[in-house]
Amino acid sequence: MSNSEAQVISHYADYGGMPLYDRILAALAAQGVAGADVTAEHLKAVDEFHIGGAEATLALLDQLGIGPQTRVLDIGSGIGGPARLIASRYGAQVTGVDLTPDFVETAQRLSAAVGSSTKFMVGSALDLPFDPASFDLATLLHVGMNLPDKSRLFAEAARVLRPGGTFAVYDVMLFGTHPDFPVPWSSGPETSFLATPDTYLGAASAAGFTLRARRDRGEVARAFFAAMQERLAKAGPPGVGLPLIMGPAAPVKVANMIKAVAAGDIAPVEMIFDRR
Repeated sequence: MSNSEAQVISHYADYGGMPLYDRILAALAAQGVAGADVTAEHLKAVDEFHIGGAEATLALLDQLGIGPQTRVLDIGSGIGGPARLIASRYGAQVTGVDLTPDFVETAQRLSAAVGSSTKFMVGSALDLPFDPASFDLATLLHVGMNLPDKSRLFAEAARVLRPGGTFAVYDVMLFGTHPDFPVPWSSGPETSFLATPDTYLGAASAAGFTLRARRDRGEVARAFFAAMQERLAKAGPPGVGLPLIMGPAAPVKVANMIKAVAAGDIAPVEMIFDRR
């Protein structure tokens, strides 16, 4: 394991004195939801750890022609929300891989709790633990900001995809100056590897990918944050939400990200690539 990977794991470490799965169930129990009654809907506010939540996930996925025979790899799968959504909406065969052991354990246990067939394992996006041509589709949702080597990322994605397979990316990318720290993906510059869209495009081309489609989602992000701030002003923070993952500094992390998005310095970008 590289030093940067160890630092990334540390950033996403347990903030609450108990495993993340137990924190989530405790928060649900405080709202009257017993563990045996947990559904995917109950988890929606916590298990889509990226700008736009499930709506942004579907905006990307609905372009991809996913079906029951599609073998999907979610790279940087977190606690499994997007993987479970892919499996339930499209019936696909979904595997998630993530660097953080607590995330993987939480993903496995949450999937078991809601009856999802998704599978998860610990592994690095820069050294994927899979054979060549194992998947038809790979997804990457707000993960590249923690990956220092975009060329290695795309080379690994190309290796595990079959010829003609698809790599769908939805990452925060750099358009101006770097944001203030902390932000949701990093407490400091040592674990933040924001890159420009051109960096992604160059790495993809070198790895044998062709760009099929691109959408810059800055306006969508600004509308999403405006709606979120309006909800918070009316109802306060939710009992079950992303602060369970981000820890006590969550308000500062989110505020710094919102400020950078509002300034146009960073923005989420969709890129869909086909493996040549």
